[in-house]
Amino acid sequence: MSALIITTNYGVEQDELVRPLDALKGAGVPVTLAAVSMDPVSTLVSDKDPGAKVEPDSTLAEVDPKDYDVLVIPGGTINADTLRTHPEAVALVREFADAGKTIAAICHGPWLLVESGVAEGRTVTSYPSLQTDLRNAGATWVDEELKRCEAEPSTLLTSRNPRDLDAFVPAVVEAAR
Repeated sequence: MSALIITTNYGVEQDELVRPLDALKGAGVPVTLAAVSMDPVSTLVSDKDPGAKVEPDSTLAEVDPKDYDVLVIPGGTINADTLRTHPEAVALVREFADAGKTIAAICHGPWLLVESGVAEGRTVTSYPSLQTDLRNAGATWVDEELKRCEAEPSTLLTSRNPRDLDAFVPAVVEAAR
């Protein structure tokens, strides 16, 4: 099994990227971080303070979804809002869903589920400010630390914010094993 994490190069919430990335690597899961460009990914803490810089392994345009079993979409308001404007990111989400693969999104990451049309008919959670967007996209929104939705065509794992990482990260690792 292998995992793909997708981000922009600025604005991703540090812990929502670093904790799943480190946990997947620690579990021996091959993981690729794909960003918009090969420039370092500048993370933020609480959407405002500078965080760590993380080197991407590839670009969104270069990865092939057939090579991965799990897709991880970290949050960060700026990251998620910008990521949903990139056709490559939207296409990756659609391809993972159409192939029946697990997609994990946390905090503002579910905006990409809306943009890709994957949210419709699904039960998800997210940062609370996205609940109207998700409902308008045809999803049922719940306020839970981790929501696993196994409705067709693929499994969705969603969480609300960095405080939910203790539930989100093990679910992501389990899905990638």
